[in-house]
Amino acid sequence: MPKPMPTSGPAARAPKKRGRAARVLTAALVLLGVAGYAAYHYGGIGGGPGHAECTVAVEGGTLRLEPQQAANASTIAAVASSRGLPERAVAIALATTMQESALRNINHGDRDSMGLFQQRPSQGWGTAAQIMDPVYASNEFFDGLVKIQGYSRLPLTVAAQRVQKSGYPQAYAKHEGDAVLLAAALTGRHGGALTCTAADGGRTVAGGDPARVRTRLVREFGPDVAPRTMAAADPGTEAGAKRDAKNGDTPERVKGGAQQAAGRRTVAVPSAPADGGARGGGDARRGWELAQWAVAHAHELKVEKVAFAHREWSAAASGEGWTKSNGADSGAAAEDVRITVAQ
Repeated sequence: MPKPMPTSGPAARAPKKRGRAARVLTAALVLLGVAGYAAYHYGGIGGGPGHAECTVAVEGGTLRLEPQQAANASTIAAVASSRGLPERAVAIALATTMQESALRNINHGDRDSMGLFQQRPSQGWGTAAQIMDPVYASNEFFDGLVKIQGYSRLPLTVAAQRVQKSGYPQAYAKHEGDAVLLAAALTGRHGGALTCTAADGGRTVAGGDPARVRTRLVREFGPDVAPRTMAAADPGTEAGAKRDAKNGDTPERVKGGAQQAAGRRTVAVPSAPADGGARGGGDARRGWELAQWAVAHAHELKVEKVAFAHREWSAAASGEGWTKSNGADSGAAAEDVRITVAQ
């Protein structure tokens, strides 16, 4: 016959304590889950102290982003530029992704939602692989946005909701200020407003590829962007110039050798209109749009330096932001944006 359970004393209290502890643990796990959800959906912009980060500073506000967030945001802006869309379209798209994914290209979400915009394969947005491509996802969002008559005059939440059909349409509103600020920088209206710093003191890992930079520029900005790799004047190299200096060559030759070496890993992108335009020369806003795209993608593409309009950003001195340039690289037009990768 089984022994009856005690109704009083320590043996009777133990199961109650264990039950209470289990309930407390379950409640704690639920709270952690809620906190994680809130951090993901309602915070999530920017990294912690000591991490690599990008900063956008314009009159009236500052926004801090992780490098991946800045890169994704600049891709969205580049796709809008390739379609000739206004700054307002960029702001609407950025506010949407800030809410949906915190500007991170994630492969999960509610039900089958995924990607920057949390688009769903089951709802006709494309395949999972397509949605995880930021260029494709951005084009899909803009395809929906441009079908809305007068979208640029609508409240941001209304325009975003008509594309997204979210269960929480008012949630986009809290991101509008940051999205407007970021769009102003990425579309070039505020030149030099975006800069990025590295956690490792600015050391750029070798392995940058000019061809990869050219391919990404064309894919995101469209074929009219026309990037080219600068050609060196002769086969001199930076290492050879330093060696020659030890043998008594002039500083001018040393500097020339270094410029020639940099030339072979520098992509020059015209800021002038693709059709020549009536304006002639360069387009400052277009130039800054390209230059800040390059800085936003610096970590991913192993960019060492970006120069435009007598100013430059370098990975080695990334904490200083955009500084006065020492002059244009040999072989580049004054209005070109020059993107040098680490090799």
